[in-house]
Amino acid sequence: MPIPHRRIRGKIHYTSDKPDRKGVERGREYFTVTVHADGRRTLRAYTEIDDAPNVMRDVTLSFAADWKPTDCFVRLSVGDAFMGSSWYVFNDQEAVCEGYTINEGRISQRFPLKRPLVGFGTHPIAADGLLTSIVDVSKGPHGSIYQDVMMCSLDHRGATGPTLLRHPIGVKLAFIGRERITVTAGSFDALHFRFTETTDDGSETRNEPGKHPPYDLWCTADGNYTFLLAYVTGYMMTRYELTEYELIPARA
Repeated sequence: MPIPHRRIRGKIHYTSDKPDRKGVERGREYFTVTVHADGRRTLRAYTEIDDAPNVMRDVTLSFAADWKPTDCFVRLSVGDAFMGSSWYVFNDQEAVCEGYTINEGRISQRFPLKRPLVGFGTHPIAADGLLTSIVDVSKGPHGSIYQDVMMCSLDHRGATGPTLLRHPIGVKLAFIGRERITVTAGSFDALHFRFTETTDDGSETRNEPGKHPPYDLWCTADGNYTFLLAYVTGYMMTRYELTEYELIPARA
């Protein structure tokens, strides 16, 4: 039977870069991206962070052919206890969230939009790779602030909510350049990006919304923005690496 869509599957290994825990596994992530014949795609990601209180997250995030988010589902557990689950939909006029969380109870949120969102932050590392699609790499190395981005949580581990929140300062994202890199999953032509929300006032040492330690990320340069490698410095000192990769083509 023909299969009109292609699939990308992978596993991401989370480790610590702290001197006393260098290389120690601190989590993992499994993801699948379905790419439809018309360019629409859906990410399905399951993430685990072992550091106490441990975090488990299920995310299904869909995009239009132009990479703008269309709908999403997020379910969150913290400390092995249910934290909340929410469903989201985005169109040209508004962003909508319907959900239930332990802290907020039943939630129903609507945010009017002046223009469509360019991104929705959900915290899987694979989703961070897909978020870099908002950058026009044809301009060469450069940085910009992207205001039309919303989040399901402003916690650095994504361990709150999930609700619907505007990014407090906009996503500061820079394209560093093109590189050839090798990770456990193989060698790839890559795009190097840097999230640059950090400031010089010491706030990057705390889990403060809108102020994140320096975060360098590499993803594939094949138009799929598949995550490959990342480092976060500052108080977090973490490393993420693609350890398994499978590309399943469409079948005529």
